Amino acid sequence: MAWMAWTWPTAVFFMVIAGLLIVSTVLAIRYPETPRTGILGIETTRGDRLFITLLGSAFINLAWLGLVGENQPYALLVCLAYAAGVFRWV
Repeated sequence: MAWMAWTWPTAVFFMVIAGLLIVSTVLAIRYPETPRTGILGIETTRGDRLFITLLGSAFINLAWLGLVGENQPYALLVCLAYAAGVFRWV
């Protein structure tokens, strides 16, 4: 896979995403849930909230790069706070 120019940060990123999907699948099998309605007014499941979190985190990181440019690890803290909010209230 040398043609893809993998770096450790890129590999870790995709491993984390794969791990999140695996954990989400195991939780869905082990503890089935009914959809709930949050502040968005739509029914969401764990998987929906995970997708909303990943999509929002991508936009947070892009905005951080455009507005701040440096100190990208601090964007991770913003993303973690956003994820906690999504899983709590959405």
